[in-house]
Amino acid sequence: MFSYEARIKAVNLLIQYDMSYTDVVHELEYPSKMALRKWYEEYQEYGDLHDKYNKKPKYSEEEKHVAVKYYLEHGKSVARTVKKLGYPCRPELDTWIIEIAPVQKRHCRSGGRVVKYTREQKERAVISLCSRSKSAKDVAAEIGTTRENLYNWKHQLLKGECLQTMKNNHTLCKAKKHQSIETEVFGLRAEKDNLIKQVGDLQKELHQLKVERDIYEKAAEIIKKDQGVNLQTLTNREKAILINALRDKYQLKVLLEILNMAKSSYCYQVIAIATDKYSDLRTKIKDAFYDASNRYGYRRIHSVIKSFGTTVSEKVVLRIMREEQLMVPNIKRKKYSSYKGEISPEVENIIKRDFQADKPNSKWLTDITEFRIPAGKVYLSPIIDCFDGLPVSWAIGTSPSAELVNVMLDEAISVLDADEKPIVHSDRGCHYRWPGWIERMKNTGLTRSMSKKGYSPDNSACEGFFGRLKNEMFYGYSWTGVSISQFIEQLDEYVKWYAEKRIKLSLGGMSPLNYRRSLGLAG
Repeated sequence: MFSYEARIKAVNLLIQYDMSYTDVVHELEYPSKMALRKWYEEYQEYGDLHDKYNKKPKYSEEEKHVAVKYYLEHGKSVARTVKKLGYPCRPELDTWIIEIAPVQKRHCRSGGRVVKYTREQKERAVISLCSRSKSAKDVAAEIGTTRENLYNWKHQLLKGECLQTMKNNHTLCKAKKHQSIETEVFGLRAEKDNLIKQVGDLQKELHQLKVERDIYEKAAEIIKKDQGVNLQTLTNREKAILINALRDKYQLKVLLEILNMAKSSYCYQVIAIATDKYSDLRTKIKDAFYDASNRYGYRRIHSVIKSFGTTVSEKVVLRIMREEQLMVPNIKRKKYSSYKGEISPEVENIIKRDFQADKPNSKWLTDITEFRIPAGKVYLSPIIDCFDGLPVSWAIGTSPSAELVNVMLDEAISVLDADEKPIVHSDRGCHYRWPGWIERMKNTGLTRSMSKKGYSPDNSACEGFFGRLKNEMFYGYSWTGVSISQFIEQLDEYVKWYAEKRIKLSLGGMSPLNYRRSLGLAG
């Protein structure tokens, strides 16, 4: 709260000197412009300011004089006085000094701000300077300022030699200030218009970058050119495909401009795309793929299409399968290992990775693989003929036991002629080193051959059969809710299909059994 004297003093400056609110606040360093406006309105309405709401001063007049006296007697330091006495704050002490001993107030920084002099102090100092009763240096030292400030005050107060001239100058300054404000407003408007234009340009550029980003994403998704794609090197057909995919989102004009494509070229490509010359071939490829239970890649599909009497390139088949998303699952998992240590004497590797055979039943390969489904584990043990990859016999069970491999071997032996004594190659699994296996091999005159320990390529032809089997009928399928017996049935059906119907490119696009029939080796 400000005292009555402080408020009336501020209002008097407004009335007597025709000063603005801002000038009064700068001159007195109090109050705010809003408070000063309220004081002035109250004075205009009632002719005076109220004093009945004044609070009791926090400090008495005696305390004020004690503080000012200490200030004058101890180096005129506001900070030292406040620290010693413990009161008041620095700005309030500055006010007391100006009220009680204005001539003794030093012009110095106190509390982080510069203390200013009142208009009366400046007028008395200028009068003393002009009368030349003392030197300018003495007058400045007496009031606590510098000679430079003293002459600045003289120039400000005596320029025009009368108060009326000062008022006229004040009015002129206000007019210049108003003109300066108008100039500043005009400059701000011009700057605002420039900023709005820049924002529009940036939004347009951002929109173009967004369109280009979406075009690149569609190119990676549809055309599969996600690495090193260059929009300017795309064919017109590819550009038309991208535009059709983004027509619902962006204007045709914008897409054609970014892709650098004429509208007439786009219209031609739209008609060409709508007329699919491979529609019949596309249907045949889909049928062949689904008939093979999604197990054939583009080479085998091409062989099937070729067997129908249709001449077409493998690349066309590959492209159509990609467009229709006819992909064979390809997942690699850790294989089952049946190695339990050297439980019987080792056997020489006779095959030595030579998996070629001139006639059936001369080289056999065998191994065990594991299938894990939610219902449990299933094991498959086949014998594969190196002549054409035919599964000669196979056994399926829920345990990799000696009975599993012995049943498989007995079934395979039953299809041999009297003069057929094949080499049976296996890994070093325990099933092929137990007495039951060794005894059956010896009694029928079959020759044992084993891979080296840890050398899976020594039996790679059999491993390849397992890989094809799992990629085509196991990986990528959900087996939740399938029982063990149901899975065994599906696995057995696949092995039969593999032997009877699945074509092999190395056999001229025929299945193993059809290949043998073509050679007159099977009934």
